[in-house]
Amino acid sequence: MRYILLSMVFLLIGASSSDAQDKVFRAGAFAQDITPTKFPISVNGGMADRQAIKAHDRLHARCLVLDDGKSKLALVVCDSCMIPREVTDEAKLLAQKATGISPERILISATHTHTAPTVAGVFQSDPDEAYKKFIAQKIAVGITQAHKQLTPAKLGWGAGKDETQVFNRRWHVKAGSLLLKDPFDKGTDKVRMNPGYKHGDLEKPAGPIDPVVSFLSVKSVKGEPIAFFANYSLHYVGGVPALSADYFAMFAERMATLLNADKVEPAFVGAMSNGTSGDINNINFGAAGPGKKQEGEQARLVAESVAKAAFDAHKSISYHDWVELKSAQKEIELSVRLPNASEVKRAQAILATAKKPVLSTQPEIYARETVLMAKYPPRVKVILQAHRIGDLGIVTVPCETFVEIGLEIKAKSLLKQTFAVSLANGYNGYLPTPEHHALGGYETWRARSSYVEVDASRAVIAAWQELLAKVK
Repeated sequence: MRYILLSMVFLLIGASSSDAQDKVFRAGAFAQDITPTKFPISVNGGMADRQAIKAHDRLHARCLVLDDGKSKLALVVCDSCMIPREVTDEAKLLAQKATGISPERILISATHTHTAPTVAGVFQSDPDEAYKKFIAQKIAVGITQAHKQLTPAKLGWGAGKDETQVFNRRWHVKAGSLLLKDPFDKGTDKVRMNPGYKHGDLEKPAGPIDPVVSFLSVKSVKGEPIAFFANYSLHYVGGVPALSADYFAMFAERMATLLNADKVEPAFVGAMSNGTSGDINNINFGAAGPGKKQEGEQARLVAESVAKAAFDAHKSISYHDWVELKSAQKEIELSVRLPNASEVKRAQAILATAKKPVLSTQPEIYARETVLMAKYPPRVKVILQAHRIGDLGIVTVPCETFVEIGLEIKAKSLLKQTFAVSLANGYNGYLPTPEHHALGGYETWRARSSYVEVDASRAVIAAWQELLAKVK
């Protein structure tokens, strides 16, 4: 009897060891070109439309597919300002047909470069419908190609810190200052976005920053880099002509050099996703202006600085042969801050006397937004996701999310490391906190770029916590 029991123990131990050895983690990455093929094309990111006649550098959908043997996860970062849900939904369905990866396990985000083709209509820029169809198809092709390149891999994660490249762009201003003028003539704002360097009416920044550079690093079992997926809470940099992928692509290129991945096959893919940067930029308005710089110089400086912080932190991380992937998704409904009848009437009166076709003043531009917002539904559906990669958590939101919200979920997360990807799986405008709504300022002004309910951030945080608990 003792012999039989011992034999059974050895058999169980052997089976358990075999199961562990059978676990193979795989990864594949591919950067799909999404540069438009027809010009001129609309470029958004400003109060007036711009037309690009050529590309300064190529735009990409940077795709990473992970497979733990039981489930798969696709992470995509697109060189685009913002991508509406109908486009990301279409791309996910096309990718699902080709790879079998369910839409709930596909994350598609925009970097928020302000020098990319218009995909979502904001202010006076309207999307090219052909490009919307084009980018959806190309994203799916990129995911499919990354899936085809799945190979045994190891992965690790960590975080660096770079406090030198992020500043809160909202400033408290002295009461009565002309800086507080708003396009609705309400006179209730207490803060100003991008107020100008060392203006005499400035008091202090209206919020914190998040200097953390989070990242996921993936390499083959032979040690060759496959992908580097990063996250930093910086709106964008600018200073490069349309069309351009801005500092986000420069960061990816710099990481390839630092990781000695310039010539690996299949090609290494670097990606910088946008964190919670709704109130963060690269400009220190509390100091004197930096003076004129060469085209793209500032973006390159930022990319170099942030890449160095990520690379230095990368040196000390541990790689894992296998980790579990878990995902959860929830669709929540948020109220829309619709204009009332008197606000619409005022807007129509302003537009009736405006010089057209290009509106030049803020009251005119926001009057047009008010008329368009009057056609919105009273509630909108918003997709939120949480993904766990080992001990790393990634949450998503389809908004330009304020930094305070990202800091809060990092503090409340059940996982050791968590970061948020903004502008993901759709576009629903700015997401300030209720406290920032009370302060007013550009990011709270009702428009297609800012329209969800005042308490929306609280609903998002609650849903994120629920989703993280599910994947934990």
